[in-house]
Amino acid sequence: MKPYAFRAEAKEYYANIEPELGERFEAEIDQLIEAICRDPRRYREYDPPMRRHFSMRFPYAVIYRNDPERVLIFAVMHMKRRPGYWKSRSA
Repeated sequence: MKPYAFRAEAKEYYANIEPELGERFEAEIDQLIEAICRDPRRYREYDPPMRRHFSMRFPYAVIYRNDPERVLIFAVMHMKRRPGYWKSRSA
């Protein structure tokens, strides 16, 4: 599987609360993305053709599209703040 990266604002937010919490957040998102890449059609459509996979530990979801050659991640979205902010990225 290809490596990936995402912007660290959420991780920094949790790390400011408690340094270990930021690391746990990053590990949780890594696990979500790995699960998506293993079986991208497993998770429900959110805003077709987009899908989302929820974190059970943090109020975030990974928003992605299952393309034929790859999984394209559009956002690691906080579920309570500006819920549609990522939609301009999918055009």
